[in-house]
Amino acid sequence: MKVNMQSVNFTVDRKLVDFIQRKMDKLETYYDKIIDADVYLKVENTSAKENKIAEVRVNIPGDDIVVKKQCKTFEEAIDEATSILQRALLKRKEKVRAY
Repeated sequence: MKVNMQSVNFTVDRKLVDFIQRKMDKLETYYDKIIDADVYLKVENTSAKENKIAEVRVNIPGDDIVVKKQCKTFEEAIDEATSILQRALLKRKEKVRAY
């Protein structure tokens, strides 16, 4: 799957890029009509520990699914976002199959 990544106000290391790519590729097993995905990574300037924001937009025919998560690490945020996307894609697949 083609994944477009953008990081705001910092540079992403290769390990994080590979981690995100693996997680996004797994989503194709749940719904095979995914066109592509956009991942936006931001660091919020606050004193709170949970200042990493990951926003994932998955483009599927006729719709977009957007999930935004804020956690202590980007890995944790991507993990939570992909699990929510997994449920949303399965729900979408069932809805399409019903027609």
